[in-house]
Amino acid sequence: MLACALCALFGVLLALGQAVAARHRAGAAADLAALAAADTAPYGGAAACRRAERVAAAQGARLAACAVQGPVAEVTAVARVGPYAPHVRARAGPGAPAVLAASSGTGGAP
Repeated sequence: MLACALCALFGVLLALGQAVAARHRAGAAADLAALAAADTAPYGGAAACRRAERVAAAQGARLAACAVQGPVAEVTAVARVGPYAPHVRARAGPGAPAVLAASSGTGGAP
């Protein structure tokens, strides 16, 4: 009876590990794809989304959605690990104006 309980507990822990791994893989892919799309945004939304798709694929995920408005990109990545396939959204673009001004040395709020 104890062996059955331990096997069941081990199965639950393995499933939880797969779910966490899937979430982290999808999150990393979404973050990197959003940064790549935002970096390519000046060349147009189609080029930015193509680059985001390549970056997501390199991370073992696929791009489910991509939208570029001006310099801001928002993507959704899906990474399948075992039976789990979480969808994770990420957004990237330029920083706030005060942060940009402070970093360029022209003044502004710290």
